[in-house]
Amino acid sequence: MERGGQALGPTDGRGDAMTLVCTVLPTFNERDNIAALIEGILTNAVAPHMILVVDDSSPDGTAEVVRSLAARYNSADQLRVALYVRIGQKGLTSAIQCGIDFALETFGADIVTWMDCDLSMPPADVARLVRAILEEGADIAVGSRWVKGGADAAHGWMARTLSRIINSFAVLLLGGVVHDYTSGFIAARAPVLRTLRLRGDYGEYCIDLLARAVRVGFVVKEVPYICVPRTAGESKTGANLWDYLVKGRKYVATIWNLWEERRT
Repeated sequence: MERGGQALGPTDGRGDAMTLVCTVLPTFNERDNIAALIEGILTNAVAPHMILVVDDSSPDGTAEVVRSLAARYNSADQLRVALYVRIGQKGLTSAIQCGIDFALETFGADIVTWMDCDLSMPPADVARLVRAILEEGADIAVGSRWVKGGADAAHGWMARTLSRIINSFAVLLLGGVVHDYTSGFIAARAPVLRTLRLRGDYGEYCIDLLARAVRVGFVVKEVPYICVPRTAGESKTGANLWDYLVKGRKYVATIWNLWEERRT
């Protein structure tokens, strides 16, 4: 598929009756990272796996790189790489939700995963999240920096400290099933994503999704991973202290609102 419905390959990503996994990659100016990310995910896949890139009209040529990968990976009977270019739309949460909707309704995915596209989340670790669902009975698997075996080597002390504070606050108010509420590195079964749509503008969607999933009884498991520095492009997490504080304020407000909802 492509913007406007033009096909890059067949619309059926399932090559057999096994579980189909679709990884949604929301991109903006990730030309130098996207090929290594897609290839790393597909190379390490543990089940039939396809990639859906949702690109917010990147001016750097991200979409062109994805098109070339689609030509290489797709065949007459299997779609492994698909692209959707959004025009006049932008934003992390809406891009992920757009991808989830396509993954479920168009491709019939049984498991949907998503992650940052800057290679800070190692592509090989997607398979570990999928295994937590297939082999350990999780409904949602979360890549976690803040459990044993996990770490954040990508960010400076300021970002790590603020993340620790926010996640400790979330654990205190929302419960300790999850320790990395701001992960953004997720795999989930289709029934979870049909029940719970994403809410929020940026990373607060992850806090909201995980808290609501625990509340309604879905099984959430954390999988440790090491967040590593991006090697190309500009970070969208936070450019300075003010940016971190603005985003952090939304995270705290989301945690508080979820706690208030639970009390009522």
